[in-house]
Amino acid sequence: MNLTIRIKLSLMMFLEFFVWGAWFVTLGTYLSTVLRSDGDEISAAYSTQSLGAIIAPFVIGLIADRFFSAQRILGFLHLAGAVFMYFAAQSASFSSFFPFILIYMALYMPTIALVNSISFRQMKDPSSEFAQIRLWGTIGWIVAGLFIGYLFKWESEGLLQNTFYMASGVSAFLGFFSFLLPDTPPKYIRGTKPSLSEILGLDALLILKDKNFLVFFISSILICIPLAFYYQNANLFLNTVGMENAAGNMTLGQVSEVFFMLLLPIFLKRFGLKTTLLVGMAAWTIRYLLFAYGDAGQGVWMLFSGIILHGICYDFFFVSGQIYTDYKAGEKMKSSAQGLITLATYGVGMLVGFWLAGEIYDTYADASGAHNWKMIWMIPAGIAAAVMVLYALFFKNEKINT
Repeated sequence: MNLTIRIKLSLMMFLEFFVWGAWFVTLGTYLSTVLRSDGDEISAAYSTQSLGAIIAPFVIGLIADRFFSAQRILGFLHLAGAVFMYFAAQSASFSSFFPFILIYMALYMPTIALVNSISFRQMKDPSSEFAQIRLWGTIGWIVAGLFIGYLFKWESEGLLQNTFYMASGVSAFLGFFSFLLPDTPPKYIRGTKPSLSEILGLDALLILKDKNFLVFFISSILICIPLAFYYQNANLFLNTVGMENAAGNMTLGQVSEVFFMLLLPIFLKRFGLKTTLLVGMAAWTIRYLLFAYGDAGQGVWMLFSGIILHGICYDFFFVSGQIYTDYKAGEKMKSSAQGLITLATYGVGMLVGFWLAGEIYDTYADASGAHNWKMIWMIPAGIAAAVMVLYALFFKNEKINT
């Protein structure tokens, strides 16, 4: 990979996750404090991510793997998304906010698979090279959080509406920049007639015939149920218990993510995928226990420890899973396969998780509106531990080689 392509891919990843981190982390706090939403409404808003992820493999299979270059689709989706994010920022009630954020996430979630596919197509050894590009996405998320929590102080000053405007502007820029990315044409061979399953991207389901990948796929769905609790509740929880600059402090999780992103290729090649994912699952259990028993006083170290564990939680599960999926997929369906794993993780698993998190958030609220945060975190800790045990029993270890 030459330097120009590396810089373009790194900037693409930076902007891709800056756009997401600019508003997603503080969404729960914004809905609760500004739009006065309850747990069901908060979970509905977060569930738009999952609905978009469920749509993603069909969009990618229909277009990116068959007919149009991935970078052009990426540009169009981000330009359209910028418009809907702008209108979401202007919404004064949840009923008007929800349709715009729903359409936005239907446009945004396919772009995660697209940026992965564009990156993988430029690499000779994805298991070693991808982490070096993907870490710039983490840096983008960090910078977004620092802007919100420390530079602009939108969180502490009650100006979280501005996060949506910022996301809209950066999304528009990324849309135009996408047309300058390396050409990533479809693998579809002209003169051949694809089947309906190929057009819809369902051919990626063929990799589920591999029993090991099937176990990984099911585990990905199940572990994302407790994962949704973090995205939906963490920022709201930290603000509720009195942590100052919660959004800024939460970027420590992404700082640790950069470190573990660099460690990931070494860990994968030495210990294999099974151990890597087990470590990631264990980290989710430990993190929620730390949140359950921590506080903003003497127990603040537990809150910070839970935040910092994000590096292991995310890299050792999501990023290694993306690499494994690319390794298992055939040349003709790499984009479809990435869409499939996006469906399993951000889609089905988190959809259930966001719904459950909303129900538990309301269940453990008293008449005054205060919440029993210990129980809200203990439940996902137990789920993550159960999934870890099931995965350990049924998945056979693999060392990824290319």
